[in-house]
Amino acid sequence: MASVTSLAASVNQRLAQALAAAVPQAAGTDPLLRRSDRADFQANGMLALAKRLRTNPRELAGQVVAQLDEGDEVLAGVEVSGPGFLNITVNDQAIMRNLAARAADERLGVPFAERPGVTVLDYSQPNVAKEMHVGHLRSTVIGDAIRMILEFRGEKVIRRHHIGDWGTQFGMLIQYLVEHPDELDHASDAESGNAAMARLNRLYKASRALFDSDEGFKTRARDRVVSLQSGDKQSLDLWHKIVDESMVYFRAVYDKLDVEVHEADFVGESAYNDDLAEVCRELEESGVAVRSEGALCVFFDDVKGPDGKPTPLIVQKSNGGYGYAATDLAAIRNRFGELGADTVLYVVDARQALHFKMVFETARRAGWLPEEGAARQLAFGTVLGKDGRPFKTREGESVRLVDLLDEAVERARAVVAEKAPELSEEEVAERAAQVGIGAVKYADLSTSMSRDYVFDVDRMVSLQGDTSVYLQYAYARIRSILRKAGEVSPAPHPELPLEPAERALGLHLDEFADTLAGVAENYEPHKLAAYLYQLATLYTAFYDACPVLRAEGGPDQVANRLFLCDLTARTLRQGMALLGIRTPERL
Repeated sequence: MASVTSLAASVNQRLAQALAAAVPQAAGTDPLLRRSDRADFQANGMLALAKRLRTNPRELAGQVVAQLDEGDEVLAGVEVSGPGFLNITVNDQAIMRNLAARAADERLGVPFAERPGVTVLDYSQPNVAKEMHVGHLRSTVIGDAIRMILEFRGEKVIRRHHIGDWGTQFGMLIQYLVEHPDELDHASDAESGNAAMARLNRLYKASRALFDSDEGFKTRARDRVVSLQSGDKQSLDLWHKIVDESMVYFRAVYDKLDVEVHEADFVGESAYNDDLAEVCRELEESGVAVRSEGALCVFFDDVKGPDGKPTPLIVQKSNGGYGYAATDLAAIRNRFGELGADTVLYVVDARQALHFKMVFETARRAGWLPEEGAARQLAFGTVLGKDGRPFKTREGESVRLVDLLDEAVERARAVVAEKAPELSEEEVAERAAQVGIGAVKYADLSTSMSRDYVFDVDRMVSLQGDTSVYLQYAYARIRSILRKAGEVSPAPHPELPLEPAERALGLHLDEFADTLAGVAENYEPHKLAAYLYQLATLYTAFYDACPVLRAEGGPDQVANRLFLCDLTARTLRQGMALLGIRTPERL
């Protein structure tokens, strides 16, 4: 079905045409339309235009109003206000016609992007043989939401989990396994992720203790790195064993977090190992990189250290080893060159901003990042504890991600059991997982990604305030009303006048597609979360002011209000699904 033109777009078009008719030289001027508390919409564009034309803004606004069609099917009234604002009210009928068109479309009238492209999305980058901690939460949750929003808009998204699976520590781990061959044996990949991580933890601690205390082992471990990078079969076989064990653990964590992952999307540092020498050769031959004290470096005029000396991006170390820069450059070369990306997004901690700035500039100079291509870091802030400091355990270590998720589910279990005592143990457990994990995701996604936020489980699972539980409860309440309606079906009745609470809810429902377009364009899932919270709030006001099943206006008004309920539920469900949050039918 064709997409639905929002009322905001319809009004904007009418104002732009009236403005061009009143002042031909103003053709193409943006009326600067926005939602308003004084009317349905307000247009402020006349003030700046009048200043440019050296005319009176109120007179200019009056000329625009004179050009509008009095019998318009959308506009109910346009008034000049203040120094030259236009306050615009739309018809009740126009609101309901638009909502009916949205309800008839399974996509709720949301169009596909006009020119969908190919986006490579790099997010959720765990490290092999290490536990996922609170630092992995934001990259995973934000990245997955952006992935779903872009795909819903028709974008081709290639997922990449750039896992840490290569480098010095693997020499230590592999050499330990060579000397202790039974240390990592396990029964099957079906075992729990916790068991897999327990084995990896034992391996890491034992090998690290030996590495720190035994110079002979340290030497053998460093030699093992060379063997691994040279393709030695024994080293590679053991490396695969460690990676496979880690994948069992990763899948368990992603399942708990309710995030979809595919094994093919895990393309770690090791995948680019064979390209690193060629990357260095191309950079050096093109003059983009130069040798400095034996290392291959890229210098930048605007990047200097505290001493005022240039701080380079080191692509190859003086001993011939490769660091993160080489791998990241090989990856960006692959993503634009072989995968055909138009855009590459990196959902990565804000503290790595300088590194990615230098990587992107180097790739641009080398020609691997084409002029028409875009590479962007979606930098996110830090998860804080209630003390306002980065979230740590009492021992000062990073908090395990699974512990946070388990705590949220456990707190949610108490909320669900209290709110719905009639549920069975199995139903409580299912709802608790949906509510607890949804609470964690929403707390993250409702915060602008560049900001830090406090991890407070009690607030997250509250039924009050801006939480996913509030949204889930609004959805469940609507589903309950629809079940109680029995044989009365939701149906729009544009001929009926709307109460103020109905109008406010209807106008907000009509903004869903425009909101999603802005969220997708600017990669701002927090604005979708804000839209959904406002939708639930407006629904609560509607529910309080407008009886649904006992509407005084008769069967048609009951059906009309049930229609508003149904469309609100569908919009909440779709919007929350794009954030990766479940919507229980009963809560």
